[in-house]
Amino acid sequence: MNSTFRSTLIGLAAAGSLLPGLAAAQATDGYLTDKTGAVVHAPRADDVCVRTRQWTPALATVECDPDLVKKPMAAPRPAPPKPMAKAPPKKKKKAKPMNVQFKIELQNQPFGKAEMTADNKAAADKFLAGMAKANKRAKRGPVTIGAVVVTGHTDRIGNLAYNQKLSERRAVVVKDYLIGKGVDQKLIFWEGKGPKNPIPVTKFCDNKMKRKQLIECLAPNRRVTVEVVGRAPRLKK
Repeated sequence: MNSTFRSTLIGLAAAGSLLPGLAAAQATDGYLTDKTGAVVHAPRADDVCVRTRQWTPALATVECDPDLVKKPMAAPRPAPPKPMAKAPPKKKKKAKPMNVQFKIELQNQPFGKAEMTADNKAAADKFLAGMAKANKRAKRGPVTIGAVVVTGHTDRIGNLAYNQKLSERRAVVVKDYLIGKGVDQKLIFWEGKGPKNPIPVTKFCDNKMKRKQLIECLAPNRRVTVEVVGRAPRLKK
């Protein structure tokens, strides 16, 4: 008889002689229990639970053998949430500049001459002043002037070579006037086109008209065109 079995029997014998109602006691799992199902303790053995012969460490309970019961592993702490990555700030799109163009026709210049009339000068002054004023109050910002194109024209009376030279002289006269008004001469480009680009309405001027009447009818063609081209900031939507 081994020592474990012997100690179990001794425990049972001691409990039988000392505890009332032992006849009603029964073995459940690895410990002796009374009729109420409570585990029987041996008061003379430091109040230890009475084990049965079926007892094994695997049947140990917290009440009787707490040191043999595996403590439940603590649930792992949840990992702290990873901070959300901040979206990189959106780069502000720079508004691309837009092309702008201003144009004026200085018409009705004297027949056969390269000179500006009083009306031509007044129109040119008003044109330049209007551009300067518009730039000051422009919401999109001032216009950056890229070029000022001055083009001279003539009517169809006379030979082509003469009219070509006349148109060029007319362009130079207007160019010099603009420079005198403060326009940077480095930005000015000029040319003459003779009678090549007539005003559409003058197509009704019949060569069968009397010369004076024809000269007067073709007056809109005797002109200088001034075109200002540049770039301006595009308005934000």
